[in-house]
Amino acid sequence: MAFISLYAMHKITAERGVISIPEDNIKATDIPFVGHIGIKDDNNELSLEFKENVLNHIQTIHAGAQLTLAETQSGRHLQKLFPELEGKVIPVLRHAQMKYKKPAQDTIIAFSSTDEEAVEAFKTQFEKKGRGSLQISVEVKDINGVLTAQATFTWFVQAL
Repeated sequence: MAFISLYAMHKITAERGVISIPEDNIKATDIPFVGHIGIKDDNNELSLEFKENVLNHIQTIHAGAQLTLAETQSGRHLQKLFPELEGKVIPVLRHAQMKYKKPAQDTIIAFSSTDEEAVEAFKTQFEKKGRGSLQISVEVKDINGVLTAQATFTWFVQAL
């Protein structure tokens, strides 16, 4: 599988218009941009430390860094929901919506969830048509439990 956005179930390499999708599964933190801003995978949770390179003009974690953390978590969640689809589909992010609740003034952690009925509807649609969409919700909280942002990500998944 390959995510064409920030998250990849498999590493995608593009050279002169050719895209190769290696068979090995990579971790979210292996993606160059994710690593660049410093997203970490600790105890099966994705987090982003409060540090200078991710701060905005008012010294809180930048909205784009929070969105990257949340989007990466949503892709990881999709991967964990459907491990049997590894190497058989290409999921792409179709829609993202994020609402910022409080300034992120400390290390943040992303938590994802999906409605079970939506998962079943996706499975049915995918079995019939070889493609489907699924919405994943993500909450971003600081290490003190303060909700800094809420997001929804809609993934379109197409069989290869």
